[in-house]
Amino acid sequence: MNPIVIAAGGTGGHIFPAEALAAALLQRGERVVLMTDARSSAANSPVFAGCEMHVIAGAGLAGRSLWRAAKGAAQIAHGVLAARRVLADLKPSVVVGFGGYPAVAPVLAARSLRRRPVLILHDQNAALGKANRFLAKFADRLALSFAAASGVPEGCQCVLTGNPVRAAIAARKNSPYVAADEKINVLVLGGSLGARVFATLIPAALAYLPAKMLARVSLTMQCPAASIETARAALLACGVNAVLEPFFADVAGLMADAHLVIARAGGSTVAELAVIGRPSVLIPLRINDDQPANANALAGAGGAVRVEQTEGAEALAKVLENLVNDPARLAGMAAAAGRMGIVDAAERLADLVQNSVVREAVI
Repeated sequence: MNPIVIAAGGTGGHIFPAEALAAALLQRGERVVLMTDARSSAANSPVFAGCEMHVIAGAGLAGRSLWRAAKGAAQIAHGVLAARRVLADLKPSVVVGFGGYPAVAPVLAARSLRRRPVLILHDQNAALGKANRFLAKFADRLALSFAAASGVPEGCQCVLTGNPVRAAIAARKNSPYVAADEKINVLVLGGSLGARVFATLIPAALAYLPAKMLARVSLTMQCPAASIETARAALLACGVNAVLEPFFADVAGLMADAHLVIARAGGSTVAELAVIGRPSVLIPLRINDDQPANANALAGAGGAVRVEQTEGAEALAKVLENLVNDPARLAGMAAAAGRMGIVDAAERLADLVQNSVVREAVI
């Protein structure tokens, strides 16, 4: 059987939807091969554990240093040659790239083959990432997570699939939102970069809130191990008992139980908030255009409030106080977020992949 190659690397943002697609394709009896980078968390993925895996060199071209850019370009060129050898042997029917620089070499290599596979790109964000903007001109299909995604090059054949989420999240689709009574469950998810900032920003913001309100807050917060004791001390000083961990295994359960989520605005986070249907305060990273665009999409639909990190703790506290004092608004935000959720995104993307396959006749 000609395999379907998934090109994805890095950490959660690109790997989660790649895992969801792989699980859907494997369940349908397809042969799935992963092409990834050396730093990828996919090596520890239970979904990809039974799949053939190839580690391909690659590097980002972003940065201020010309030397760094030149070195990255050389690594990608080396990766293209290595990926081409692998793909020529595999003879895949489809290559699906999930954005980020780990997908660049496999997609370019696939395009260079004489009998090339169908090329599909998936983008998780409301603004196309740099890698996908570059690769889009080589692709046959572009699968979007947001109908009004910006940065799509003219002439691309686009299909709205949504952003595939983990099975545990999909199982919680449209969980009923029960308004807070005595306790209000607040969940803070920061990711690898965001958690370091949130370890100081969240305690500082909560310190501005009235003691009577703080007594109602049950806080669960992702926090780097090195910052846990400092954050816990700051929270105790303002009267908040919190569960602080570097990593939560059951994000789906915590999100379903939350009355309010404070988070960055990565594609996977926004998709999970929409599938489960939870109100959120989104504080986007400003490294690229993607997180601000994601936050705007969910906030524009009424499911979130966007706050800039530069506005500081006091501005965040005012937003939190207004939301906690307005349970009807929180319930409305939960409903609005839920209306944006595409729970069958993995199945939609799997349909697109399989419908694009040109099967070779077996004699």
